Amino acid sequence: MTSHTVRMHVLDGAVVRLEPQVAEHAEGMFAVLSDPAMYEHENEPPPSVEWLNERFRMLESRRSPDGTEHWLNWVVRVPSSELVGYVQATVYESRRADIAYVLNSRYWGKGLATAAVERMISELVSGYDVTTLSAVLKSTNRRSRRLLERLGFSIASEAQCRALEIEPDELLMVRPAVVWSVP
Repeated sequence: MTSHTVRMHVLDGAVVRLEPQVAEHAEGMFAVLSDPAMYEHENEPPPSVEWLNERFRMLESRRSPDGTEHWLNWVVRVPSSELVGYVQATVYESRRADIAYVLNSRYWGKGLATAAVERMISELVSGYDVTTLSAVLKSTNRRSRRLLERLGFSIASEAQCRALEIEPDELLMVRPAVVWSVP
């Protein structure tokens, strides 16, 4: 992993725009993240705009406190400029990246999550030299599993799950990082 300052930039795709997440996004994202349908399988909505603002401000460092991980977070916008969710990646020195994504339920089933995650993966490979991708999800989250399968992820081996300490109710999905055409 390089020791230089992480400089994220806007990532444009055909149907989504990924903007580096900053504290100024907190107010708009609070409304997006307050959708209860998004928390069917895990987590919960942010407790307040102020809490989200502080969380985003902390993540603006783009690095873990010990400097060994890149913390990359983008908000997702559609062509109308409306915020619809976020994508994120933690990039490790091993050149593996854990990815995650959240879209407001109003935008499910429209291909936006696929487009956003594909665009992020392209940036992780070209800009951060990532060679392996992984995602952890609740085993009951069929929608997320289908999205990852469409993107070429498969269920990890038992050894990989043990190495990453995956909980019994979770799935670890992995894939080699191959650049695909950006939508």
